[in-house]
Amino acid sequence: MNNNIERLKELIDSHHNIVFFGGAGVSTESNIPDFRSASGLFNEKLNRNFTPEQLVSHTFFMRYPEEFFKFYKDKLIYEDANPNKAHIALAKLEDMGKLNAIITQNIDGLHQKAGSKNVLELHGSIHRNYCTKCGKFYDLEDMLNLGNIIPHCDVCGGIVKPDVVLYEEALDNGIVNETVNALSNADLLIIGGTSLVVYPAAGFIDYFDGNSIVLINKSTTSYDQKASLVINDSIGDVLSKAIL
Repeated sequence: MNNNIERLKELIDSHHNIVFFGGAGVSTESNIPDFRSASGLFNEKLNRNFTPEQLVSHTFFMRYPEEFFKFYKDKLIYEDANPNKAHIALAKLEDMGKLNAIITQNIDGLHQKAGSKNVLELHGSIHRNYCTKCGKFYDLEDMLNLGNIIPHCDVCGGIVKPDVVLYEEALDNGIVNETVNALSNADLLIIGGTSLVVYPAAGFIDYFDGNSIVLINKSTTSYDQKASLVINDSIGDVLSKAIL
């Protein structure tokens, strides 16, 4: 076991109110690509190039719903994805009574699939979908079975929108409050799989008032200098060695 892993293990052993803050890098090890890594996408129908961020914006959803759902279903839904070593290690840490919350920017639900219970999904989830007219709930399978490209409610015919936070939309106030509370009360913050450049999510880190921050990411981040420990490696490998 190398020195960084040994140091992480010591930090975990000596703290009892741990919060994990994770981004896309947690799920890339489950073969879910970070959609932001895609370049501009040309749409023949609209004769325009769009960034991935534009394609998952509220404006695009309202103006071009068919093009939105084509991109959404192709690039953001991975039904066959399974939890990786990072998800499993974090679920174990929660079982041990040390991890009090997972704050995630991901929408894939893999933390819950691994067994984690207290998961705060800043950007929502693909597994929850609601009719924009009557509010009927659809899980992922039911939404995908509504037929055609744009899912329409089988009760009122309204468009069924994923419960994900699109660009230009506000975060859920309840989740924001729980996130701030979890970070404010934590004594150890482990940040993994995120470059901390997506706001407002990355800004929540400033609410942490504990004494130790661990950063696990394959590349450097702007928060490296504030961390007690920085590990530039696979988050799945690191957490599984330190926890399992």
